[in-house]
Amino acid sequence: MQIPFGLLTVLIFFPAFGALALLLLRGDDHVWIRRFAMLIAVIEFIFSVLLLAKVPVSTPGYSLSEFHSWISSPPINYHLGVDGLSMFLVILTTFLTPISMLASWSSINHRVKEFFIMLLMLEVGVVGVFLSLDLFLFFLFWEVMLIPMAFLIGIWGHDRRIYAAIKFVIYTMAGSILMLVGIIWLYHATGSFDLPHIQEVLASGSLQIVDQRGEMLLFLAFFVAFAIKVPLFPLHTWLPDAHVEAPTAGSIMLAGILLKMGTYGMMRFCLPLFPDAAHRAAPWIAVLAIIGIIYGALVALVQPNLKKLVAYSSVSHLGFVVLGIFAFHNISMQGAVYQMLAHGISTGGLFLLVGMLYDRKHTFEISEYGGVATPMPKLAAFFLFVALSSLGLPILNGFVGEYLILLGTYQAHWQWASWAALGVILSACYLLWSYQRVFFGEITHEKNKTLPDVSARERWILITMAVVTLWMGVGSAYITRRTAAASQTVIDQVNPQRVYEGAAPPAPPTVGAANAAVLAPGVVPGVVAKKISMERPALR
Repeated sequence: MQIPFGLLTVLIFFPAFGALALLLLRGDDHVWIRRFAMLIAVIEFIFSVLLLAKVPVSTPGYSLSEFHSWISSPPINYHLGVDGLSMFLVILTTFLTPISMLASWSSINHRVKEFFIMLLMLEVGVVGVFLSLDLFLFFLFWEVMLIPMAFLIGIWGHDRRIYAAIKFVIYTMAGSILMLVGIIWLYHATGSFDLPHIQEVLASGSLQIVDQRGEMLLFLAFFVAFAIKVPLFPLHTWLPDAHVEAPTAGSIMLAGILLKMGTYGMMRFCLPLFPDAAHRAAPWIAVLAIIGIIYGALVALVQPNLKKLVAYSSVSHLGFVVLGIFAFHNISMQGAVYQMLAHGISTGGLFLLVGMLYDRKHTFEISEYGGVATPMPKLAAFFLFVALSSLGLPILNGFVGEYLILLGTYQAHWQWASWAALGVILSACYLLWSYQRVFFGEITHEKNKTLPDVSARERWILITMAVVTLWMGVGSAYITRRTAAASQTVIDQVNPQRVYEGAAPPAPPTVGAANAAVLAPGVVPGVVAKKISMERPALR
């Protein structure tokens, strides 16, 4: 479907025009710089919400697309598209951007214009990544994202900000180089950078691109780039430094959005383009994901630094997402998509609250707190609420994603799910123990007795995050109905030999059908007596 008014283009470049307009304002006019940047971010969020009306429920494929020829030789096209997989990630990006601006409203007081320009340009790169269907265009936006994030860490970060920014750039560029090699290799094999065209060529079987070894190398070129961004154990070492040194807005965007670019890339590129290699690598990737789940939780458990604790919790939670993807089950795939969104809200909220504590005490050390629930009861209440959502309390958003991942993974590989379930237990340990040490007990530092509670601005930010957290937990079906078809498409692409004995494949199960799926793993709920062949190629 071609859209004449270019909504997808507007979503990508509207923040860029806002950033250019900010350049016209005086550098010392901080009030209007903040107001104008916030206006641009809110309008961008409203544009993204329009996607909900444009993308039909349970419709596979790209509901909206834009295609324009760009460069004739090599054939690079301006090709954008959105489906159930990318739509909510775009909305999450445009939602967290104004939240990040509000979180920095009073804490950023130097180079204010440049700070908000960097946030808007970061939004340009991330939205472009989620909407690009041309591999060259995807790589271009992938690199655009890197620059503002590095500046946010290196200029507005804390004491070791230069070290953290350089480490972030080196790791990301190393992955980018591998991905670029894979993109060029695919182009020489297919003569195209266009993702749908490449998928058609591969699915037709008319072209033997590479041998089995070559396909694995291509898969690894993309996978390692995405695994660094997730980050997957043992490629995670850049993340704690980047989080600890980044300003609050940088941590929110990094945890809430940038990490999801890695898991999104695995779903969009690794599985559909290289299904055989994905199956062969799945057991090894699952082992790394499970190690990351348990290792991240154990390291978080012993962290004396509150912000680093939340950073390692991301390593653990994103391990669940990777596990759900490589279980190759529709329910676990939907859980992975949902967990990406839930993690963006709950962990973004945790970094927001840690930033509020830092604004008052100027330290992340847990030992410097203790008993602060007495002077700050409202902040303590919000912190507990977000912590409970992060550890997976039922009716909150964190529960739905982890439950679906474990449910789908158990049906495919019960051993993987059994080990991964330890991460759920450990997350409750490190979150509740850290909460007890920060907010309860005796006040041992005299300054803690006079710490101010949340301001009106902070209260409205936290209320907004809490409402979204609760709505996602209670109204999860609203999201899963819109991601089910896209999840099933990925499963069908990674299992091309899947044969249905009937006129048409069944509708993919959503959360409402998740429990019914347990009764008969070989039968999809809602379909009468049609056996489905689920044979996979042998894992070599």
